[in-house]
Amino acid sequence: MSEKLNIGVILGSTREGRVSPQVGEWVKGIADKRGDANYEIVDIADYKLPFLGEGDAPGIAAWNEKLASLDGFVFIVQEYNHSITGALKNAIDLAREAWNNKAAGIVSYGSTGGARAAEHLRGILGELMVADVRTHPTLSLFTDFENFSVFKPQNIHDENINLMLDQVTTWSRALKTIRQ
Repeated sequence: MSEKLNIGVILGSTREGRVSPQVGEWVKGIADKRGDANYEIVDIADYKLPFLGEGDAPGIAAWNEKLASLDGFVFIVQEYNHSITGALKNAIDLAREAWNNKAAGIVSYGSTGGARAAEHLRGILGELMVADVRTHPTLSLFTDFENFSVFKPQNIHDENINLMLDQVTTWSRALKTIRQ
């Protein structure tokens, strides 16, 4: 059997009171049961990234090293004003080659399941040569969260999470061959 893939579950928000850590841990819990890859939470807040163009910081090098070590990604994306967060866009822009020729899945949430943010992210990922997969689990602030802050996912999402992960691992394995 080939070496296990390394898939990063990227938390797309840095604000205080965010719920992305709850969603990320839930996705990672489902993923870990599969045994098909090494999954890890990658929290952009941990890197203390400066805004693009505002100087160089040690976090930028560490961020790029982390991304380079991964074979694929699952983005946890929340919708802000019909798009992704500024923190996620900035983190994406602070790397380039580390994204190239890898696969990504998107798990989004918001009042409309975060679908508009996911669509914006797809366009960005395409420019970075990241193959985003078709299956896209969407979570509603109204049915999957209590008081908009405590994540309580419905069981119906588990099947979509696993289908998305099937696609991410398949594409990540295929794309790894062109990076070697």
